Amino acid sequence: MPQRQKIVLVGQLTLFPWVFEAAERAGIDLVLVPRGDDTVENARRAKAVVEVLPLDIDGDPAAALAALVARYRQEPFDGIMAGNEKVVPFVAHAARTLGLTGISEDAAAVVRDKRSMRRLLRDAGLQTPGFVELDGPDRWTDALPLRFPVVVKPANGYSSLGVIRVDDKDRLEEAVGNTWKLVEANLRQAGEPAGEAGVLVEEYLDGPEVSAESLVHGGRVRVCAVSWKGELTGPYFEESTLRAPARLPAEVLAAIEAEVIGAHHAFGITEGTTHTELRLVGGIRPVLLEMGARIGGGGAMHYVTHASSGIDLAAEALRIHLGREPECWSREPEPAGHSAFYLVPVGPGGRFVRVRGLEEIEADPRVDYVVRSAAPGTLLRPYPDWTGYPALVLSHHESDAAAAEFRDHLARTLHVEYEEQS
Repeated sequence: MPQRQKIVLVGQLTLFPWVFEAAERAGIDLVLVPRGDDTVENARRAKAVVEVLPLDIDGDPAAALAALVARYRQEPFDGIMAGNEKVVPFVAHAARTLGLTGISEDAAAVVRDKRSMRRLLRDAGLQTPGFVELDGPDRWTDALPLRFPVVVKPANGYSSLGVIRVDDKDRLEEAVGNTWKLVEANLRQAGEPAGEAGVLVEEYLDGPEVSAESLVHGGRVRVCAVSWKGELTGPYFEESTLRAPARLPAEVLAAIEAEVIGAHHAFGITEGTTHTELRLVGGIRPVLLEMGARIGGGGAMHYVTHASSGIDLAAEALRIHLGREPECWSREPEPAGHSAFYLVPVGPGGRFVRVRGLEEIEADPRVDYVVRSAAPGTLLRPYPDWTGYPALVLSHHESDAAAAEFRDHLARTLHVEYEEQS
């Protein structure tokens, strides 16, 4: 009987089950490096996990890499894959050191820096808004020549943390200062120079937002799903729902696919899976906002893709990181239907108690997953100082109209309860 392949999965939160379930389906064993806010006990209970390898990647990446190399020499594993945004550069460095499949360190640096993405898109002749890079809060005046409104964002942020729309020049200094404080508090790595974790100011693009989930192997890119995110106008761009497949004209979908594929080439991403967010200016012209080299939504975009296109995104990503060709390259899956991903809004924030109505929703036959992502007593802060969503709901539907109707039902039914403030 052939030995099962083994892959190191770095920083995948065990609260989100999709990658673990995919590994079990694909017959792949996982060595899990737990995220810093996870526990070894949770890691050991996750599906397909045969070993837990705690590493302090944030605090001491050099020691973490040395421990990983020592583990590989003791018993080689077959691949390594990132489970969250922040560990992408570490995983790329580890893959190169060990001779395993993955994106290059240069590509990993690009997708963790929106300034680099903007430059490369511009140089490749792809769509990009006007932008200015700031290496300190006192440089806010450099962005005054831009066309307002503008969006201020961390160069290496995620989940709209610190992203602020500014409608006029009088409010720019305050917004840059606020975003810079959030960068310093949440995104700057230990020992990193202040200018490295900088701020980007770019012209606001008016139009709906979509996301694209892609697989890439040997430089060949396949856009597996395009999801509708809706009109996110700010000022803080809190996401609430994604629906797939997006109901868009064929020519718009083709333009999205061309822009996404072009961005992969511009960024040098040749292996793995990506999550790309784009604006449709005027509802038709796609402009890339950012790309992450991992499965989006903590793994939830696997569900959105799988439940709509039939492509087993997480399993295919694992295969790619094991050096194997994705099965959907040679065997076309059947489209499965329509899917939706609802993120229960934080609202005003506070000391979390519960989400009222969640038990009723969990029993709905359209719902496949309910993830309670905040424990009672957790302090949830609203955007732009974002700390997390209280719950996620993932569901399947017979049509996009049914998915949109269910989203409205969730918005009416679910209510976040916080402790009363003294």
